[in-house]
Amino acid sequence: MSLTVADGRLDVSSLRHDFPILGRTVRNGNPLVYLDSGATSQKPVQVLDAEREFYEKHNAAVHRGAHLLAEEATDAYEASRSTIAAFIGASADEIVFTKNATEALNLVAFAFGTATALWEHGSGPGPDEDRFVLRPGDEIAVTEFEHHANLVPWQELCRRTGAVLRVITITEGGRLDSASLAAVICERTRVVAFTHQSNVLGTVLPVDQVVAAARAVGALVVLDACQSVPHQKVNVAELGVDLLAFSGHKMLGPTGIGVLWGRNSLLNSMPPFLTGGSMIETVWQYESTFAMAPQRFEAGVPMAAQAVGLAAACDYLESVGLDRITNHEQELTALALAELGAIPGLRVLGPTDTDARGGAVAFTVDGIHPHDVGQLLDDRGIAVRVGHHCAWPLHRRLDAVASTRASFYLYNEASEVHALADGVRAAIKYFGAS
Repeated sequence: MSLTVADGRLDVSSLRHDFPILGRTVRNGNPLVYLDSGATSQKPVQVLDAEREFYEKHNAAVHRGAHLLAEEATDAYEASRSTIAAFIGASADEIVFTKNATEALNLVAFAFGTATALWEHGSGPGPDEDRFVLRPGDEIAVTEFEHHANLVPWQELCRRTGAVLRVITITEGGRLDSASLAAVICERTRVVAFTHQSNVLGTVLPVDQVVAAARAVGALVVLDACQSVPHQKVNVAELGVDLLAFSGHKMLGPTGIGVLWGRNSLLNSMPPFLTGGSMIETVWQYESTFAMAPQRFEAGVPMAAQAVGLAAACDYLESVGLDRITNHEQELTALALAELGAIPGLRVLGPTDTDARGGAVAFTVDGIHPHDVGQLLDDRGIAVRVGHHCAWPLHRRLDAVASTRASFYLYNEASEVHALADGVRAAIKYFGAS
């Protein structure tokens, strides 16, 4: 079945048949309008079948055992690593599997904490680990856009080490403030951690500008790519960052698996995060040595079925075409900005055009709490996100207690954007707001 029409655009009506959940009805018998892919995406049958086939035919503990099933499971797991690596322009030895992006970002922060503790206690670090030592006066820079997963780990690292957290601000229009970037990044900056695409505002940050500023002072660059890898073509070599994290469940893949990408030489200089089986080289009674990356960060029996499912998701996205997906989402976002922007009393948070902007549209409505807007939409079968979307400081910066967020993906249609706008107007009428 072709998933494109004559002009190269997505054939969404055909594509939707691959997603069984989209055919169900929800509240009051309404058809499901799923506009919450920024939180988690739905899964096509190709991903579900890949996981099921692994469990039905090849299930065994990866990298353990000499029997046939163990060989097949290991081969499937490592083949998945190669597929996922190719999806972002990387090599297999640069891909570390974690349970989600939050764990991947914590892994990186933990490496700095461990290296610093070893240095402070005079028991290291080794020569390759020195770049992860935070000394008095060192600084870590983040932005006001950050999801809690790329903020709290750095807060805690600063609390443990005495490093100073600096914040790059945003403009009133929801863009990165270039003047603030220039003011914050300095010779004391050791780490710059920022999101590729805001999960609230949809803003796509200028990675090249941030990387250039970090490189000028020798800082490592950590990129949260959870909202970009599923929606646009990402090539780690072209981005020029040092470490990058994303989650499987936001890109049609299973829950329970995330990815940390890093240059192999850098990964091999990082202290391990979790210890135990699989990540070791040699174990004696009182000391151990550790395997090379990526195995040194994958202690215990790994999430083999999830890796297979995520590889199937990568294959599916490639078959559809990331450029087509990006263009389709831009069309839906432009339509949503136009329809929602025409509603009196509604404020779209962040950019109001599609330039360097993804498909997350958060908004507030005068006189109605976002939770109430979400409840009225849910009554109509429209699933959106309400709250601060794990970005509480960003909402405070925007003078919003919370917001309602619609987020689009390849399986959404223009009719669902119209349904969203109609639902918001119905909420305004119901609550008597103007």
